[in-house]
Amino acid sequence: MAVNARARLLSTAESLFYAHGIHAVGVERILSESGVGRASFYRHFAGKEALVTAVLEGRDARWRAWLAERVAAHGGHPLHVFDALAERFAAQDYRGCVAINTMTEIADRTSPAREMAALHKRRVIELVEQLLRDAGIPEPACRARQLALLMDGAIVTALREGTPDAAWRARGIAQALLAA
Repeated sequence: MAVNARARLLSTAESLFYAHGIHAVGVERILSESGVGRASFYRHFAGKEALVTAVLEGRDARWRAWLAERVAAHGGHPLHVFDALAERFAAQDYRGCVAINTMTEIADRTSPAREMAALHKRRVIELVEQLLRDAGIPEPACRARQLALLMDGAIVTALREGTPDAAWRARGIAQALLAA
């Protein structure tokens, strides 16, 4: 079934890209591991970049839904984004942020995949801005960009250190920032 082939391509590509990087994984490997034929691949995607972009688009929606759900589960305060991040950082398969990894690998700012990664980051900032607005915190747009900077720093630091501690340190800085 064509829909099934598309889903298998997306799932396989997402797993491989996250584990090994976009440039390290070729279409041949995706086809081999997904069990989808080349003709079927090209029926669904114009090429690898279109596949990467579709993977990022799906990941964006799922990740933002996950973040919103985890923040709500922790109580709904904007600082709870860091509690959610700490959970993710503690996972065995944690390899950083897919959007950050993509922007690191794809230097061309006009690339559709790179643009999708940047859009994800803007959408996360919008989510954080709404959390700040709902909490009645002044200057939510400015504060959201500041918290996003702390979030991205924690994401990269957690990858480097291999522990969730960066989330707690970033949370402490964010708490002081919001109290100021």
